[in-house]
Amino acid sequence: MNSNAQNQEYKKLNEKETHVIINKGTEKPFTGKFEKHQEKGSYLCKQCGASLYLSQDKFESNCGWPSFDDEIKGAITRVPDADGQRTEITCRHCGGHLGHVFQGEQYTQKNTRHCVNSISLDFQAFTLPKTETAYFASGCFWGTQYHFEKQEGVISSRVGYMGGDIPNPNYQMVCAGNTGHAETLEVIFNPSITSFETLAKLYFETHDPSQINRQGPDVGTQYRSAVFYSNDAQKETIKKLAQFLESNNIPVATEILAAPTFYTAEDNHQNYYKKTGGNPYCHIYKKKF
Repeated sequence: MNSNAQNQEYKKLNEKETHVIINKGTEKPFTGKFEKHQEKGSYLCKQCGASLYLSQDKFESNCGWPSFDDEIKGAITRVPDADGQRTEITCRHCGGHLGHVFQGEQYTQKNTRHCVNSISLDFQAFTLPKTETAYFASGCFWGTQYHFEKQEGVISSRVGYMGGDIPNPNYQMVCAGNTGHAETLEVIFNPSITSFETLAKLYFETHDPSQINRQGPDVGTQYRSAVFYSNDAQKETIKKLAQFLESNNIPVATEILAAPTFYTAEDNHQNYYKKTGGNPYCHIYKKKF
């Protein structure tokens, strides 16, 4: 191990931490704070802060210490233990003692168990980006999703049904035209990367908002143009963009309504063009702003 306990770039350790991390001791089983820990994030070296393990690789072994079946690539060093039988694991960056690694126990498919002292670890929770949700109906939802999935800042999207009177409709019911639902795309996006206005412009530029209850060859109320806003800011943005188009001689028949319940469509409709390798036939991009 490097003689680094007093190195200024490393955390100053207390007596118990020094006993384990520097002097290769072992904390008592079932006493460490990370033994039953289940939060999503990464586990760091207590001494130097290097990332060692991810929560997705942590599992319950009931051995009394945190167990992982894999490490972050390049984070761990394996060395023969002083007892001549086990394999010690240390932080590759600072050399701090972590615990031992065992193989062949059949706990997981990887057949490996990193048995780590909690006192050797710190934890950093995953920070999820702030998200916003938008709902766009512009004819067949296959084509709508095709364009939005390519947009930077879109985290995920789902096709489904919105704006009708019958709960939990299916595709056949909606296509019959008796439920009042529109084929709709739910878009979850990161507003620090893209804005609702940017997405709304893409919406207007990838369909014909002047058509009523149809989009190209697809005819029926389920193919109507509609935006179901999630907040007042979205409502005002859509109105502003619609007024801009109208002032430039582009008629807008788009309904602007508060978002009701969104019902997710069947799996075979999700990312349809990505699955089939096709291209939308009635959602052709045309710059309008």
